[in-house]
This record gives sequence, C-alpha cells and structure tokens, in this order.
Amino acid sequence: MSLTVECKTRTVGSKSRALRREGLIPAALYGHKGAESISLTMNAKEAQTLLKKAAVNNTLVDLNIPDIPWSGKAIIREVQAHPWKRTLYHLSFFSAAGDKKLNLVVPIKLLGEAKGIKQGGILEQIFTELHISCAANKIPEHIDVDVSNFEIGTNLTVGDVVLPEGVTVLDDAEQTLFSIVAPAKLSLSDEGETEEMTTEE
Repeated sequence: MSLTVECKTRTVGSKSRALRREGLIPAALYGHKGAESISLTMNAKEAQTLLKKAAVNNTLVDLNIPDIPWSGKAIIREVQAHPWKRTLYHLSFFSAAGDKKLNLVVPIKLLGEAKGIKQGGILEQIFTELHISCAANKIPEHIDVDVSNFEIGTNLTVGDVVLPEGVTVLDDAEQTLFSIVAPAKLSLSDEGETEEMTTEE
C-alpha cells in the first residue's frame, strides 16, 4: 500500500490553535538529518484520511515537503488527539531511509483454525502485537502465525514465532502470546442444578 503525504514548513511563531482554525494540523519530521527536526503543517482533512489508512509505528508513507524541498520515506511516529472528540492536535513523522533500523509495533495475524478449538478448546490470546526492529524496506504489515496444528495445551511464546527475513523481535522470548486451553468444567453448584433439573423432568 503506497500512501503519499504532502506537508509545508511551519512559519516561526505560528500558534497551533490558529493553524487548526485554518484547517491545518501542526506536524514535525524527525530523523531526516541527525537530531534536527522540521516544524510542518498538514491539511487537517488529509491528515484524518491518512490515519484511516495508516497505522502509527507501522505504515510507511511517501512524505513530500516541496518548499524545502525534501521528500522521502517516513513512518507516523506519534499522533496527538483529543481523548474522545478525536480532534487532531499534532502529527510526528520519522524519516525512514531504506537501511535505517526502526523500532515498530505490528499486529499478530492468526491463520487457520486450531485443532484444539475443533476439539472444544478455547484460544486465549494474551498479546495481539509484537515490538520489532527492521529496516524501513522490510516493514511487515503483520506477523502471521499458523495455528492449524495447535492442540489443547499448546502455549505459543514470542520465541516460537517465525519472523520474516530481516525482522528482529524486541519482546521477551519467554513471553506467552496465546494458549489453547481445555473448556472450564462445570462447578459443583452448576452440576447440582443440572441434576435437580433432570430429576424434576
């Protein structure tokens, strides 16, 4: 998925509230030149559209800043927004050169139906994401885990996950991602009620 974003440099002294009244969102680009950053503005409607298609710390976008000029690959590093109104306050981008290592968060995608579930087991997924490190041109949209052959009693840890080439996981290898457990047995009170109902019938 290719996404193109265009920003303009932000005038020194401009106020965030005034920019938002003009339909603009304050933004910033980091990592393009060492510790140096660029203050930017972005059209608010375009920013909202971008966030419907792109994920923070995951999706690579083509960022253009014509008035510098500068263009290159970047990821959305941070989004600041009102907690429930979802009004955008600020976006941060991080330059992602092809060979630059990035720390990212990607979702785990389970493939297939586990044997244990067909046997009546229950899948308990403890984590839905992994923290990874990889080059910008190696960013996966998700990490696939095929659970088809997993039976009741299976525990999958971070260290068990097969990663795409060039991807390193940052989470603890012993951390459990999900388990397939046997269905809970009826409690004694439940069993008693069942017996009473059977007797009454």
